[in-house]
Amino acid sequence: MTEGHAIDLNSDLGEGFGAYRIGPDEELFGLISSANVACGFHGGDPRVMERTVAAAKAHGVAVGAHPGFLDLVGFGRRAMAATSDEVRTDVLYQLGALDAFCRTGGAPLRYVKPHGALYNVAVKQPPIAEAIASAVRAYDPDLILLAQPGTALIAAGEAAGLPTAREGFADRAYNADGTLVSRLIPGALITDPEEAADRMLRLVTEGRLLTLDGQDLELTVDSICTHSDTPGSVAIVQAVRRRLEGAGVAIRPFGAQ
Repeated sequence: MTEGHAIDLNSDLGEGFGAYRIGPDEELFGLISSANVACGFHGGDPRVMERTVAAAKAHGVAVGAHPGFLDLVGFGRRAMAATSDEVRTDVLYQLGALDAFCRTGGAPLRYVKPHGALYNVAVKQPPIAEAIASAVRAYDPDLILLAQPGTALIAAGEAAGLPTAREGFADRAYNADGTLVSRLIPGALITDPEEAADRMLRLVTEGRLLTLDGQDLELTVDSICTHSDTPGSVAIVQAVRRRLEGAGVAIRPFGAQ
């Protein structure tokens, strides 16, 4: 049943700042195939960015930009009243910042995945999605735009002529419409490694998973995300990877030949 299946495992890394560490980056690098690297707005700083890119190269992990709202205090998870033009130029700025370390570190920038509240706004609001896609296209039209399937962000990327990839989430519950359950609602986070592994194996091999209210949701994804700051994130990724590889599913970056 799983012959020929392949999937990417991604995680949000490099989100520390100065003396503050967020997420078990060192442990996760040995388990994932793609790293969404913070670009200094919601997390990360020049030293953290450089170290994270170097670690990605050392582990053979693909590097993606993880631009967010300029909100260190809120970790980029608060929706900001930004105009489309502000979003476009802020994303462009962040791409350039991370790519400087990618170029000097010999680890090419492969894709873009918005972070947190910026992601949540962009998957629903076409003007913000189009602003992000415009920035990515202007910077490098070969960059892959990674987002949830069936969203305004994927549509904007396709309309801009960008290559796109679709992701699912190992550590988040889903609504019946395919959106993620708000973190404010009980049950939004999935922290049991075996539950996450069961869900992701079914998602990869059958294209289905159960929503929070027990409905069967159809999804097709190219990548699976586990947030590095989710409690037990390392154990979750370990369980997901073990279950997938045990079923014959190959782990490799999306877009890889």
